[in-house]
Amino acid sequence: MPTILSIKNLRKAYEDGFEALKDVSLDIEEGEIIALLGPNGAGKTTLISTVCGITMPTAGSVSVAGHDILQDYRAARSLIGLVPQEIALEPFENVINTVRFSRGLFGKPRKDGVVEDILRRLSLWDKRDNEIRALSGGMKRRVLIAKALAHEPRVLFLDEPTAGVDVELRKDMWEIVDQLRADGVTTVLTTHYIEEAEAIADRVGVISKGEILLVEDKVKLMARMGRKQLDVQLTQPLSEIPKALQAYDLTLGDDGWTLTYSYDTKGERTGITKLLTELAGTGLQLRDVVTRQSSLEDIFVSLVREDEKEAS
Repeated sequence: MPTILSIKNLRKAYEDGFEALKDVSLDIEEGEIIALLGPNGAGKTTLISTVCGITMPTAGSVSVAGHDILQDYRAARSLIGLVPQEIALEPFENVINTVRFSRGLFGKPRKDGVVEDILRRLSLWDKRDNEIRALSGGMKRRVLIAKALAHEPRVLFLDEPTAGVDVELRKDMWEIVDQLRADGVTTVLTTHYIEEAEAIADRVGVISKGEILLVEDKVKLMARMGRKQLDVQLTQPLSEIPKALQAYDLTLGDDGWTLTYSYDTKGERTGITKLLTELAGTGLQLRDVVTRQSSLEDIFVSLVREDEKEAS
């Protein structure tokens, strides 16, 4: 697929010397869903704000479908839809006019069918004549999404879109993102709900302290960095790991009832058979044995911790 969003050596620094973005480079393909994960203050919102023209870059370049965000601002911005974290809506305007107005801001001709389709997909059609101030927080969030989609953008930015909203909205949103992908729309989302990124993203980017630590296909990332764990549940609790087992990569649960063994699934030998044999030799009795795959959250946490160690 062709590249629709190209970020090259992007840097954002403030007068006090703080660098919110440090030489960020990223190419995003048309129609893909990419999730940006990072702790608070990592630079996720600054990156989105810069691409969307809200914040001026200090250095570097950004282009959307070949349109530079500074030299050809109007063309670039017309291709972008943004759902911000903050809810900023005119409280006394009704829902349908709010969405129509957003479409008009981008010079799009009036198309009531497009607006109706968006409102129906977001369960807002029945509330189209309601004033914004009468809506719940979740419904206001839906209006923000509708506004971002009103001008039929090719790139949609979702900045923490499901923070503090109901489960139903999350489900609706991801269904819409799937529909948009089928239409070739690219989606870039930041989220603290890592399970959502794991479920829907094609690629995952990890950002920390203004730097991109990696961007990789989600499946390949988990295959490359994910590890499996074997939880051995005991019939009697332990106060410490027996000496005969200390050569293994074992951790003892806080309650003493579970031994956890971590291993690489790509290794020639997992060591599980030998471990279980030695467990039996110690006289320990097992209640159950369970295996589980490392999640994207485990990988994310390990990457950020590694970055923090290198920085210190």
